[in-house]
Order: sequence, then structure tokens, then C-alpha cells
Amino acid sequence: MKRPKLLCVDLDGTLLDPSGAAHEVDVRAIHAALASGVHVSIVTGRLYSGTRASAEILGLAGPVGCVDGSHVVSAKTHTTLMHHAIRGQNAKKLQEIMTNVGAATFVFARDTIVHDDSGDPYLGYVTTWSSDVRRTKSTFEDAMWHDEDGVTAVVCIGTAGQMSEAVDGVHRHLPEAAQVAMFPIRRVSMPGGSAWGLVVRALGGNKGSALGWIAEHHKIERSETVAVGDWINDVPMFMAAGRSFVMGQAPEEVKKVATDVLEETSETGGGIARVIRDVFGVKT
Repeated sequence: MKRPKLLCVDLDGTLLDPSGAAHEVDVRAIHAALASGVHVSIVTGRLYSGTRASAEILGLAGPVGCVDGSHVVSAKTHTTLMHHAIRGQNAKKLQEIMTNVGAATFVFARDTIVHDDSGDPYLGYVTTWSSDVRRTKSTFEDAMWHDEDGVTAVVCIGTAGQMSEAVDGVHRHLPEAAQVAMFPIRRVSMPGGSAWGLVVRALGGNKGSALGWIAEHHKIERSETVAVGDWINDVPMFMAAGRSFVMGQAPEEVKKVATDVLEETSETGGGIARVIRDVFGVKT
């Protein structure tokens, strides 16, 4: 690859430890990289409200990718630069699908998460995405579904059967408007068995597209980009980057996609610092 000019890093499981705190060794390394002229960005599953604090700690002023690439925001002005959202009749149909499923549902819109009483048991899991979480009488009837800026994402938590029903509904009714992913949530339990999660977002955005948008913004070729992450949602970013590094605790299927596997984990930290030192040639 050409000499790299852009570094895109994930937050949870990469820059942040399991408690949500940034590893100091990586923060210092990013400060050094920025001082040497390297462009650094965050590409995360979090909303911007849950990303802003990390961007400020790192001293970022450029665009950052949020909600798995659905929303790109200026870390300097805090304004939207690009936004893939579900709007109008498509948002109304998604509202109907989730209402019929009836599981705990969280609506992500206007950089806010809205939920009702059914979501209370899962707040510890969902609130890592945003610092702005609001309670409503009924998620299924909330006005956020009809916001003019659209729905950035919907997260649903329930049984495997409920999530399968929701996936089927999205595929049948919104095939050209939305993308959906269903997954087990190992750290969340519910009566009767394991909890399953589901994320619905507008088509057109993922971490790979966000990396591409940020690279184009800085007039950098993709071959000059480096990505660091740890989870399945980082795979599109790994595939889009010129070189990709996966954290040591990542699942094997994610490690197989990255060009390089780090020894460092989210517990130890230091993975980003290693990349900055070894790949960008910046003393940390």
C-alpha cells in the first residue's frame, strides 16, 4: 500500500476498554499522529451524542462516522455532513412492522434514543450508543417515527422468534429502503432464554462507505487508509481500507477478513498505538 494518510478507528472494543474509557496509551498515540499530519477519524456504531466525548478527548476536528456509517458528522461544528435515514412512508411501514412484533424497541432519531417501559431491562446495553436517552409513553406511537430528518436506526431486543418475524417483515416490505441484521446478545438475558437483538438502518450506509466518504473528504485514496476495529460491523470498513487491523479479542470470522491481527485487546489497550508506530512511523 501507499504511505498511509488516514486512520479510522472503532470505539467500543478498540479505543475504549470494557468500561467505556479510552486507553491513555492510544489517546497519546493519536495526539502524536495528528501532530505529525495524519488524518484520524472515528467510525463507530454509536450515535454522535455517544461519540462526541471521545472525539473531543482525541482532539478531532474532521468528519466522524456514526451509527455504522449511516451518519457522518463534523467533530468541529457538530453538524451533519451525510445522513442515510428511513423517512416518510418507509418509516411508517417500519413502525407498523415493529408494532406487530411487540418486542422492546428503541428508535434512534435526531441523535437521541427513545424508548418506553419495555426497554428498561436493556438500557445498560443500548445506552452505550448515546448519552441522550429519553423515555416516552409508547415507543410505537412516538413522534420520532415521523421526524423530518428521518429515523437513523431502530434497535429491537426480544426472543429469536420475534427478531425473525421482524427480519421477515423488513425483507418483505422494505427491500429497497432498509437493511437489517439479527444477532444474539450474550451479555443480556431475558425470561425464557437468550436475548436476541436486531438493528434496522437505511440502505446505503455502512462503516466501509463512511471510510470512503471521509477519505474523499480529505482527498485521500482508499489505498492510503488504515482501519482498526474488532467486531462484525467493522468488516465493511476492513474491506474498504488499504490495510486493516483487528483487535486480539475479535471473533475468528472477523480476524479472517483483516489484513493484520493485533495481539492487544480491549482489556490491555495499545493496539492503535502499535498501528500508529509501526505503520504510520510516528513515535508514540
